[in-house]
Amino acid sequence: MGKSLSELGRRERQIMDIVLRRRRATAHEVLTDLEDPPSYSAVRGMLRLLEEKGYVSREWEGPRHVYLPIGNVGRLRRDAMKHLVDTFFDSSTESAVVALLGAGSKKLTREQLDRISDVIDEAKRAAEDE
Repeated sequence: MGKSLSELGRRERQIMDIVLRRRRATAHEVLTDLEDPPSYSAVRGMLRLLEEKGYVSREWEGPRHVYLPIGNVGRLRRDAMKHLVDTFFDSSTESAVVALLGAGSKKLTREQLDRISDVIDEAKRAAEDE
């Protein structure tokens, strides 16, 4: 899928975020996860619209449809992160990382910090090669 999630409206984006997080979701599950949800039929309508636009696919599972994201989930995550960084951090990756490191209610473990450090070291090597 070459489409950007930033092309979606606010409510469509919220629904897409739920489908991405769950990897597969029914209309009822989407409705349950939404803050200030619209009607059940409105959620079903938006899921159909997302299907028509090529963002989700639909499978029949027993008595209900289950919606799945279309496309590479890793690419969709990167697209969502880029949108977040551009929107809330004025396109500053540094500001976003600093905020993420300080925002968690749980402290990161030494192992998690080591993995983050490895990714940063790799990014430094890539920047030196440019």
